[in-house]
Amino acid sequence: MEKEKIERINFLARKSRTETLTEEEKAEQRVLRDEYRLYMKNGYMAAFSNTFIVDENGNKRRLTEK
Repeated sequence: MEKEKIERINFLARKSRTETLTEEEKAEQRVLRDEYRLYMKNGYMAAFSNTFIVDENGNKRRLTEK
């Protein structure tokens, strides 16, 4: 995610604590937060797809979804 978008998310969060956001700013904040969540989720999924469990016999297996 671009640095500018993260800075904008943080700016809107700080502003919401001191002032009331306009409806346009609230909508922008929702969109940016959703984009950030998706970015983070994809990063976690990529990390988990490269994670292995090693049992007591030394056998490796990938993590699986429950």
